[in-house]
Amino acid sequence: METAVPVLGASSTPAEARAAFRSGVIRPTAGLSQGHAQANLITLPRTDAADFREFARLNPKPCPLLDVLEGTVTPAIASGADLRVDLPLYRVWRDGELVDEVSDATKAWGDPGELVSFLIGCSFTFEWALLDEGIPVRHITADRNVPMYRTNVPCASAGAFSSPLVVSMRGIPADLVDEAVRVSGRYPLVHGAPVHVGSPEDLGIDDLDRPDYGDAPILEPGDVPVFWACGVTPQAAVVASRPRFAITHAPGHMFISDVPNDRYLA
Repeated sequence: METAVPVLGASSTPAEARAAFRSGVIRPTAGLSQGHAQANLITLPRTDAADFREFARLNPKPCPLLDVLEGTVTPAIASGADLRVDLPLYRVWRDGELVDEVSDATKAWGDPGELVSFLIGCSFTFEWALLDEGIPVRHITADRNVPMYRTNVPCASAGAFSSPLVVSMRGIPADLVDEAVRVSGRYPLVHGAPVHVGSPEDLGIDDLDRPDYGDAPILEPGDVPVFWACGVTPQAAVVASRPRFAITHAPGHMFISDVPNDRYLA
């Protein structure tokens, strides 16, 4: 007898979502588990951890740290969770090259005692606040992944790590842009206010319809492209800096924590 595939949505609890991913469900996490913070993941060898921690300190907009795990796979922000299996999709990197995408990272992870994991704030967290204020989040409505772009803006380097800034983009009606800036700015630990409004070419983005990660954007007439710092920036740092090994989430496929969004209000 076939096992029913869990139906996930805004009302799914974080534990239900994580259990579904552990069972093999793969989907972007935008619009899931309303009211609970989501996080980006990067896991590195201990030898690279100090440099990355400093990289995150110097670049708090794209890399706001929510939790750091040394030698364990159970984060403080989610009771009983296992970072190796509780995200919908992972990327495995060796020497800066993407070598695999898996829904279960246990084999690639190896000995947790040799690794340090960083959970980084995610803009999916403040999307609920945007919706509560009547600001559309079009990729949620369309059940798609958010578009993300590498920019020409350099992050501050630290030790072995350097990277261009990666941004996520949402099309916001022109008359609601100021409100979107205000609302998201109240959540500094999940990227906070936008880093740029309008003019994608100023960020070195030539074609909005061809994001480097995620799905093509949905822009309605009168929308303005608004760009937020993005927690995929560490993956750009992996490509640029070529650590010998890393595991990350697949862009848009986040870790869903037990922490209420409101805990990250300024």
